[in-house]
Amino acid sequence: MQFSALGAPMESLLIVATATCGAYLSLVLFSRIAGLRSFSQMTNFDMAATVAFGSMVATTAVSAKTSLLEGVVALGVLFTAQGVLAWARRRYGAERLLDSGPLLLMRDGVVVEDNLARARMSRGDLCSKLRLAGVTAFDQAAAVVMESTGEVSVLRRAPGGAEVEPELLATVSAGDGPPAI
Repeated sequence: MQFSALGAPMESLLIVATATCGAYLSLVLFSRIAGLRSFSQMTNFDMAATVAFGSMVATTAVSAKTSLLEGVVALGVLFTAQGVLAWARRRYGAERLLDSGPLLLMRDGVVVEDNLARARMSRGDLCSKLRLAGVTAFDQAAAVVMESTGEVSVLRRAPGGAEVEPELLATVSAGDGPPAI
C-alpha cells in the first residue's frame, strides 16, 4: 500500500517509526547509564559527542542503510568512548588536551584585553556578564573567568576586601603566562 501524500510505502514508515523509537530509547538508556555528566555543562569535547549522538539517532531513524541494531551499537560505542575520555581526563590529567582551559578576562577591576580577544568576546559582552552578576563598577569584580564550558564566572570582591582564594584561580590561564594566582 502506497501513501501517495507521504511518498512512501506503509512498511517503510513503520520501519522509520520503529527505528526512531528504538534509537531514542537507546539514547535515553545510555544517558541514564552514563549519568548526569553526559549532557551537563558542555566542554568542547562534550559538545562534539552531543552532535554525534544527534547525527547517529537521525541516521538510524531515517536511513534505510542503517539498521536499528547498528544505530544502537554506534550509540553504545560513542557513550563508551565519551566515558573513557572522561575517565582519562580525571585519572591521567588529559583534561588539558581535551578541553579548553579557563581563561582570565578580568582581575581586580582591570580587563585583560588580550584574553578578551582570545575568548572572542567584546567589552560589551563582558559588561553584560558583569551586569548579570550585579556588578555596578569594575572594581567590584575581583576576577572574571571564561570557563571551559563557555560560561563566564564573575567573582565579586568580598566584603572587607578579602582576596580571592588562590585555589579558585589555580587552573585559570592568565594568558601567555602561568595560571592567574
